[in-house]
Amino acid sequence: MITSKQRAYLRGLANKLPALYQIGKNGVDDTLIKTLSDALEANELIKVHVLENAEQGARELCGALAQTLQAEPVQTIGNKFVLYRESETKKQIELIK
Repeated sequence: MITSKQRAYLRGLANKLPALYQIGKNGVDDTLIKTLSDALEANELIKVHVLENAEQGARELCGALAQTLQAEPVQTIGNKFVLYRESETKKQIELIK
């Protein structure tokens, strides 16, 4: 569990990130979960764009994916959301205590 200060720090880092991953009408499948999990392991912080034709909204998808991927939801704004998960092998982000 991350604190509100840590979440604010991660939000600042996420501002510069492009949304490299998209969720559309196909929704969430095993391939997407594997892709996002690999991305979290490599980068720790990812931004996902939810397209307008997706069946669920960004907030619902963020919560569901955070739980599935054992990640922390950092922020949801409009149709984008940010997830964080500490990498086991490539730790890059040092969270403040």
